[in-house]
Amino acid sequence: GVPLLRALEVFRKQSAQPARSAVMDDVRQRVADGATLDEAFSRHEAVFGELTISMARAGAEGGFLEDVLKRTANFIEQQDELKSRVVGAMTYPVLLAIAGFSATTVLIVFFVPKFAELFDRLKEKGELPAATTILLAISDFVSGYWWLIAIAVAAIAIGVRKPLRSERGRTAVDRWKLRLPIAGPVFLGLAVSRFCRVLGTLLGNGVPILRSLEISSDATGNRVLAEAVQKAAENISSGESLAQPLAACALFPRTVVEMIRVAEESNNLEHVLIEIADSMDRRMQRQLDLMVRLLAPMMLLAMAVVILFFAVALLPPVFQMH
Repeated sequence: GVPLLRALEVFRKQSAQPARSAVMDDVRQRVADGATLDEAFSRHEAVFGELTISMARAGAEGGFLEDVLKRTANFIEQQDELKSRVVGAMTYPVLLAIAGFSATTVLIVFFVPKFAELFDRLKEKGELPAATTILLAISDFVSGYWWLIAIAVAAIAIGVRKPLRSERGRTAVDRWKLRLPIAGPVFLGLAVSRFCRVLGTLLGNGVPILRSLEISSDATGNRVLAEAVQKAAENISSGESLAQPLAACALFPRTVVEMIRVAEESNNLEHVLIEIADSMDRRMQRQLDLMVRLLAPMMLLAMAVVILFFAVALLPPVFQMH
């Protein structure tokens, strides 16, 4: 029951970070000047995100802003919990990757060159194993041209940064994410879950289906899926059901499409969409846990392969010399 301007003022005063306080002050000022809450949020998209802005717009238009903000907060908390669990599970594999890369770099740059002079005799006789020749060549290149590698990496990072931030680049990245062998289905499942939850929430609060599809497409977090939803909205405006164009785009799982089709026939779409989102969230969580569990042994296997390569490249020539 606290008025909006008063609530924004309280948040501004309670913000411990000066940058956050400045954002809230700007939001409050814009609302005081006559802007809607979503318009004020949209000026700081990096802070509030597309989902919050879209949901606030729907809540303001439908007259259920309090309810939609509460649902948005719950949804963001669920996403943050999921991210924290993934980050926590990824800590060990990432540490393994860093340790393996550091050890390999030290071996190539400092350790392998000490063997180069010892292997000169075998190299002159043509008795140097192929693995040893490859390892020495890699070591010479990294030791002699490390600055060129650093420049190339920096140039690539700077060169792709701007294209990836463009609309076309972000769409290409989203399409690539969906095609990844193991992680692709997880990314798709999370995007479909977000779409179903937002669409079900909006329909349950009386927002028309075309407007709900427009907002929920922006909330998917994936531009490829958003384009498919927007095309579905065009078909719905011409009289088709929702399930038919969703099935045609081949991105939505068949079970999800069938549940939506049945829900449309029974006039229970908003409740079924929420159930679909809950079910997919649980399934994606299990897949994420499995994927993260597989990363650690995969990293250990990769390190074992690297160690085996060093052993095969260095030990036989040493034995040959003796």
